[in-house]
Amino acid sequence: MNIGKFLESPWDTQHPLFRDAIFSIHRAPEFSTGEVVLSSLYRASGFEGVSEGKVKKQGDAFSKAADKAKKKEGGKGEIQPDTWRTVLDRLVQSPKVAQQSSKRFMSLSPVVPDAALYSGAARLTGNPWNPGQLVKRIIQLGAISDADASRVWVSLHDALGIGANDDVWARWLQGEFELRRQGVDDWKPTYLAPLGLFPSQDRASIEYPAKQFVADLEGIIAAKPSMTRRQWVSLLEAVLRIGTVSHVLWICDVNDRVWRVARSLVESDIASIPATDAELAKHLLAVDSRMLSFGHPAIPILRDYASKYLSARLGLNCMLWALDGMGAKVARMDSVAGTRSFLAAIEANKDKLRAAGVLDSYHQLQDREVRTIACKKGIGSNLMEFAQYTLGQRQTMDETLRGYDQGYFLRKRGEARNSPWVLALGPASVLAMAHCCLHEVKGPRSVQRLAKHLSSYGIEFDLHGLNDSDLGRQLRMLGLVLDSPDAESGMLLVPPFAI
Repeated sequence: MNIGKFLESPWDTQHPLFRDAIFSIHRAPEFSTGEVVLSSLYRASGFEGVSEGKVKKQGDAFSKAADKAKKKEGGKGEIQPDTWRTVLDRLVQSPKVAQQSSKRFMSLSPVVPDAALYSGAARLTGNPWNPGQLVKRIIQLGAISDADASRVWVSLHDALGIGANDDVWARWLQGEFELRRQGVDDWKPTYLAPLGLFPSQDRASIEYPAKQFVADLEGIIAAKPSMTRRQWVSLLEAVLRIGTVSHVLWICDVNDRVWRVARSLVESDIASIPATDAELAKHLLAVDSRMLSFGHPAIPILRDYASKYLSARLGLNCMLWALDGMGAKVARMDSVAGTRSFLAAIEANKDKLRAAGVLDSYHQLQDREVRTIACKKGIGSNLMEFAQYTLGQRQTMDETLRGYDQGYFLRKRGEARNSPWVLALGPASVLAMAHCCLHEVKGPRSVQRLAKHLSSYGIEFDLHGLNDSDLGRQLRMLGLVLDSPDAESGMLLVPPFAI
């Protein structure tokens, strides 16, 4: 392939070096919710043979088997078919949203592993994307080494499974599901292959969301003995929601930063690359602590990050294909040093790139792909759906079940359909973040520690207005703070669980 073919269909093919770069999204996100991410993680962690496309079909067969058993007044399991149907339809059912009112499919809360065999795919038709594989990659990028990533992956699998330390309800429910399982291998950990990029020394030099996500996963796993299965799953889901979306937003931001440096090297004779790898890493990779702000509309910000990523993706691929055509050598962009090599190749060939009109080609692509870049269709629209519905509180078909979702990070400001989505944490999200920021310390700490923790995910909030904010009220309601006139902010954060 050459730059001409790329210009004909820019979204269909990425340059191999771009696809394998440390700032590649790798698997393009599409629609998901918190429960979809968790269900998919179950499958990625322990049901390797179950693809996302099989879930709907398995759910239909599972539901029909339950109905047949009810008619025959028999079937598998230790309880009566009518009772099992009640369990499925009432106790573990996940409420549908308004857009799903006319569709028939299993909708189960992923409280135990086997529930994910029949419910929780991103789409009901075709070949849905796999959010669980995104979680796996984030763990690989956020751990300090490949060996540490494997350790965290195995620990997560063990925690997701049902063991002797889980509550009676969870053990019974998983047992009933297992008695009815057909044609699926037993729950066992999947293999985590070495990532082969982003060296440990690069990871140690910067702060970025995947790094915080791995630490928070370990904190949530440690908290499991302190609560029921349902409570723990709610907190885990909250961490998965912010971890996956903040990682994708960070990747979008990094692409934009790399592109701005690359573009400036071609446009200006005085532009330069930061002198050291440490400076370059901080300039390109350190998380922006203001990706999202409390109380502010989130959708325009999410759209801005997605749009910048799409523009940067076009520009960086234009540069890479053009350098290929010139015979310029570019190393793999799998490290900070590799990214420097790419920028150095641009700097060395800037005159040729100008003569070839690479930036003119890029601007023509921008004009032609304006609807995609504006997130009206294609990849941009998918990115928006992923971020909005993963972070947003579920808008259930039944208004009385609106409180079902407690692990959100976005909620509607009002009751109207066109009310803006604003950044606001649900109770489960507040508990999860409070625990994760304190699990490695003993005793209370200032809420400034919580502010710093959230900034690792790109979330900003004003400590000066905390007392009168929604977050401040939730912290007090959940018993997570001690009001103290001696504390700088007036509040001390206390650990929610005694572990």
